[in-house]
Amino acid sequence: MAKIYFEQTFLILIFIVLCLGSCSRTRSLALESQHPHELQDYVHPIDYSPRSYVAYHTDQSVIIDGEMNEKAWVDMPWTEAFVDIEGDQRPLPTWATRAKMCWNDDFFIIGATMDEPHIWATLTERDAIMYHDDDFEVFIDPDGDGHHYFEFEMNAFNAIWDLYMLYPYGIDNQRNYIMNWDIRGIQTAVHLNGTINDPSDQDSSWSVEIAIPWNTFKDFKSGPHIPKPGEQWRINFSRVDWTMDINDGQYVKRTDTEGKPLPEDNWVWSPTGYINMHKPETWGYVQFERDQTVTFQEEEEEQIKWAMWKIYYAVKACHQLHGENCTLSDTAETKMATDDFVVSPQLDIYQDGFMITAAAKAGGRYTLDHRAQLKYHEKK
Repeated sequence: MAKIYFEQTFLILIFIVLCLGSCSRTRSLALESQHPHELQDYVHPIDYSPRSYVAYHTDQSVIIDGEMNEKAWVDMPWTEAFVDIEGDQRPLPTWATRAKMCWNDDFFIIGATMDEPHIWATLTERDAIMYHDDDFEVFIDPDGDGHHYFEFEMNAFNAIWDLYMLYPYGIDNQRNYIMNWDIRGIQTAVHLNGTINDPSDQDSSWSVEIAIPWNTFKDFKSGPHIPKPGEQWRINFSRVDWTMDINDGQYVKRTDTEGKPLPEDNWVWSPTGYINMHKPETWGYVQFERDQTVTFQEEEEEQIKWAMWKIYYAVKACHQLHGENCTLSDTAETKMATDDFVVSPQLDIYQDGFMITAAAKAGGRYTLDHRAQLKYHEKK
């Protein structure tokens, strides 16, 4: 009986020791999981230097025929030549692309020319997936909040695709666009310096003109949808170009060893650093002016916004590695100065997401949330 009692007592002691060790490890793991993970500085793959352009008002007539030969266009500057979407991480484009912008009281007008020795296209219906052909694309976010922007694409047949984007891809798994949205009253045209779908000759280029009615923008920004002089919008352009071969007198996309088409080239005005156009925070700026002596004015507030975006990227990376228990480190990357103004962003993490806040130099504050929407809040 004593032996049985001793064995029972011994087993109980062993159980207690094991339990204490287990409980200790569990508590240690719990404490470790509660320890905040300091954000690592985000490094953008290319220098952050968005392109800029001044679109001047014109009283001259612009006929939308794709040729860009009216006097109104002569007075407008060209953009820089397009580069690869990944910037200097990739070689310069094979063929040159440039664009111009102007505006009148009725339309925002865009023109572009694309060098191309072999002009081809297949799609003719509206709202076909236009980037399956060589195409020209426009992205506009008037208020620069990263949400509620639109994408417009067209090919050498002058077939068009317009898409209302609620927010960028990757924010969640929900459908983030409206396919059956149309730009009412848009005018588009293509001019060919060559022949389409004819491999027997060598072409020179194709050019496009696009006139977007101002009424289009009423759903994309608060306040007047016609910009005031000095107002700046986020905008970008892209050209999709596929590598083609000629087989039996027909253009066909070049394929890899498995028979799959090679990836298309993406040549853009303002590079995003990634093969992804849906990063409105990296697009260029267009400034609207009536006086053609006015030049582009870089706004210091944009530096504050970019500092917030870098924190946003860092938080997203931290969450992927460690979950939601991340904290803002006290490093140079999370503080910045614009002349006499020091920016010290604040990070708040809550159950369903996070919010980055920073004071605006002109008063008020900016917020950038986990859904990638940037807002300005006036000082109360």
